[in-house]
Amino acid sequence: MTGRLLIVHGPNLNLLGTREPAIYGPATLEDANEVCRAAADAADFAVDIVQSNHEGALVDAIQAAQGTAEGIVINPAAYTHTSVAIADALAAVGLPLVEVHLSNVHAREPFRSHSYVSPHASAVIAGAGIQGYRFAVEHLTALLRD
Repeated sequence: MTGRLLIVHGPNLNLLGTREPAIYGPATLEDANEVCRAAADAADFAVDIVQSNHEGALVDAIQAAQGTAEGIVINPAAYTHTSVAIADALAAVGLPLVEVHLSNVHAREPFRSHSYVSPHASAVIAGAGIQGYRFAVEHLTALLRD
């Protein structure tokens, strides 16, 4: 393997497949993880995957990536709009990252348009469903190779 990526899923993403499928689609979290694994494998990268509903656990995982991962793909979910702690952790580790959202957050409630994570991301992918994870991994691995 060329390197490792950290895939971070935020709160409520463990409910994918049953949570508001009209917004988030029918795919499960394991489906999303498989998309990430397949895209990373195709680029000769391994992945570590974490999902938590707890902000501190996500901060811990991001901090632990320093020295073990080359980049991060993150769907901070609701923490996108509220977590300075996650944004600070991403800034502190300084790894290249791509932000992913299953739905088009800009076509939803106005509060969803603000992201504390976006200023630290090289790209933001929104509205592509679980395929957004594939795009994110492909983009990130291309960045890391350049």
